[in-house]
Amino acid sequence: MSGSKIALLGAIAGFTIYLGLPIGRLRRPAPRLRAALNAVAIGILIFLVWDVLSAAWEPTDAALADHHWATVFRGGLVLAAGLAAGLTGLVYYDRMLAARRERAARRPAGPGAAAVGELGRPAARSQAASLALMIATGIGLHNFAEGLAIGNSAARGEISLAVLLIVGFGLHNATEGFGIVAPLAAEGERPSWGTLALLGLIGGGPTFAGTLVGQHVVDDTLSIAFLGLAAGSILYVIIELLAVARRAAMKELTTWMILLGLLLGFATDAVVTAAGV
Repeated sequence: MSGSKIALLGAIAGFTIYLGLPIGRLRRPAPRLRAALNAVAIGILIFLVWDVLSAAWEPTDAALADHHWATVFRGGLVLAAGLAAGLTGLVYYDRMLAARRERAARRPAGPGAAAVGELGRPAARSQAASLALMIATGIGLHNFAEGLAIGNSAARGEISLAVLLIVGFGLHNATEGFGIVAPLAAEGERPSWGTLALLGLIGGGPTFAGTLVGQHVVDDTLSIAFLGLAAGSILYVIIELLAVARRAAMKELTTWMILLGLLLGFATDAVVTAAGV
């Protein structure tokens, strides 16, 4: 199979994320539905953190078994740096957005001021829209690493494995789109189709980019760095979504829906597991 065909299939695997995004267009979802959507997203993202960290630690774990201490040190340091950058970076980014929102709220609007869309200027962006953007960014980093795996497999001539990865990641990404729009649904915000298109591009596009890069660059350190960034950013988003769940005060429903999200994550990962990765 040619490199261009692998790249095309990688793009398809990434853009299945659009299958879950339209749920964000629901009109005024009931409080229980909003709480359920938020909780399922938490479950999916918890699975993703486990999945991402497992993949990121694998090269270092193999080096430990073989006593390759330089590789262990490099892999551990890159993973720690990626986690720190992804987690704390979003903390300070969110603080900056909150400060801009506060300044914008104090500033009187001009007579001809126009409304800005959900993903417009940071000062005009709602907290739920900012959270959706953070989720899309974290998933995008994760999907870039998935694209690297697809491209690396093709570069090594393991075409059947590359195709299986494409199918597995495609199924997996379909659930991730749902996780992106969950904060908007939980707050009753209805994003425009343009906003959904942008969120899908941020979350799913990196799979295609990673596939292109992975066909020419086979590098464990690069993959670990992106996986660490993804895990840190997704972990931050989980913390924020748990705060939303606590405000909803529906503990039993939240618990069952988090479990459902976890199971969905494992179910959609089954094809990749069958491929032996």
